[in-house]
Amino acid sequence: MALLVPEISLTPQLVSRFAARFPGPLAVLHSALTDTERLQAWRAARSAAAPVVIGTRSAIFAPLARPELIVVDEEHDASYKQQDGFRYSARDLALARAQRHGIPIVLGSATPSLESLARVRAGKARLLALPNRTAGARPPVLQLLDLRAHASTQGIATPTVVAIQRHLSAGGQVLVYLNRRGYAPTLFCPACGWVAPCPRCDARLTVHQRERSLECHHCGTRRAMPDACPDCGEPVKPVGQGTERVEETLAALFPGAGLARIDRDAMRRRGSLEATLGRIHAGEVRLLVGTQMLTKGHHFPDVSLVVVLNADQGLFGTDFRAAERLAQTIVQVAGRAGRAERPGEVLIQTEYPEHPLLRQLVDGGYEAFAAAALVEREQACWPPYARVAVLRAEAALREAPLAFLERARELALEGGDSGVEVLGPASAPMERRAGHYRAQLLLHAASHSPLQRLLARWVPLLEETPTARKVRWALDVDPLELF
Repeated sequence: MALLVPEISLTPQLVSRFAARFPGPLAVLHSALTDTERLQAWRAARSAAAPVVIGTRSAIFAPLARPELIVVDEEHDASYKQQDGFRYSARDLALARAQRHGIPIVLGSATPSLESLARVRAGKARLLALPNRTAGARPPVLQLLDLRAHASTQGIATPTVVAIQRHLSAGGQVLVYLNRRGYAPTLFCPACGWVAPCPRCDARLTVHQRERSLECHHCGTRRAMPDACPDCGEPVKPVGQGTERVEETLAALFPGAGLARIDRDAMRRRGSLEATLGRIHAGEVRLLVGTQMLTKGHHFPDVSLVVVLNADQGLFGTDFRAAERLAQTIVQVAGRAGRAERPGEVLIQTEYPEHPLLRQLVDGGYEAFAAAALVEREQACWPPYARVAVLRAEAALREAPLAFLERARELALEGGDSGVEVLGPASAPMERRAGHYRAQLLLHAASHSPLQRLLARWVPLLEETPTARKVRWALDVDPLELF
């Protein structure tokens, strides 16, 4: 069998669980292994020396000597789609491979994708519900905390501080979630209004206080942090909160509690994540601060309180999937609380406690949100009730991508393909990234067949277009993000 997980960080606990229950060696495949380790795992899978293969998305390509079952854990996760280079969706490939082998496939998630739920509604998949938590644990209680009504310390409201202290005093662990790494998202000059920009992207540089550096989280540009504004010479200050700043604030508020931060910056060294998780399970860490690395599948039996900071990030996104991703993230991170004997509590800080999405999650859970979201998608004729493809192009000059996409639009319309709507071209929401200007063209169809007919005719024409040589372009079918 093959078991896919969305993150490398989830493989150690799954390997230990499978090793305790299944005899024989296991084949583990992910990008953090050496070439020799990957080759050994590949050979073990091909020869059936390892009857179980566990890995991230690339493990879907592993040879299976006797394929009998494929499991995709956290099937909703966007990490299963390779967004650059060789583009593919490991979840969709898993479905295709299971169909080819004639074997069952299990798509597991506490927050299934709307595509999977639509397949269930259409009778193409069977829903296996697990209504009860392990060992009879009760679901956590979700509460919305109105930031407009309370004072806060570096983004942490006063009632949140009181709740953290209450749970720490009772012997519980507390998880604070913020999906923004670094110290602060902006370096700002109060005197003239200057904000540290990325020289290669339409974005701002993020402050990393410990390294005294500014970093772009889109292209990787890094530079030393100035003490004074380059425009007026006045002192500058970091504005906003990242996980590093939240860690600093919590260390000052709760100096006696063991504290750990889990994000890409803090977990760069090999083995650091496993060591930190070991300290958490040993009870040495009482306060956890982290990004999405903490939301997926981890079992922290002593966590009794989860705090979601800045829950409003996804409420007003331009992408049609923004609300779905926010709901999944909140439910997933909330699921880390109350997983054993201790009852769980979840505080969601927001400036919009009346927002329908948040109210649906608190009052009816993910099931209520998904039901409403599916109705909206069907009425608007968006996936999963439609098919979408995006043609993206980028170049060092702004005019080149738009010129190529304009010609691509003409070629799409020349064929007279019925049932496909061509929208654009338009600049990407972040037009300049890593020194390149980006634009995109959207294809929208009510069903699979007309879109595939157009793509079969269209793509060979694109490859022969003279303007294609001036840009880097890629076609993304069923995109997860419109960026």
